[in-house]
Amino acid sequence: QVQLVESGGGTVQAGGSLRLSCAASGRSFSRYTMGWFRQAPGKERELLAAISVTGGETYYVDSVKGRFTIFRDNDKNTLFLEMNSLKPEDSATYYCAAERGPLPLHIGHLYNYWGQGTQVTVSS
Repeated sequence: QVQLVESGGGTVQAGGSLRLSCAASGRSFSRYTMGWFRQAPGKERELLAAISVTGGETYYVDSVKGRFTIFRDNDKNTLFLEMNSLKPEDSATYYCAAERGPLPLHIGHLYNYWGQGTQVTVSS
């Protein structure tokens, strides 16, 4: 089993950048497919980006492609989301998620392990 703790959220002006981190405890982080999700008030949670167990493959939803970068450091059991050119519509609670083994990266409902979330607010 893996426990996840996000950090790095905050308030930033439109056009700014933030880097989110997701620290994983437990064993075998490198065996988990990882994803970043977000949920804004009144909206469904959406998959933003996912990364394969080795980090060699990534997936992005169209709305963040070219602005967000997902990457992982398996030696440090940490997942990252680099967010650039932030927009007010990016404001949400951001969650990292994990699931053991390789997964289809574009499918968001297969994750069973979740962090508590970190708030991102982008002001206009």
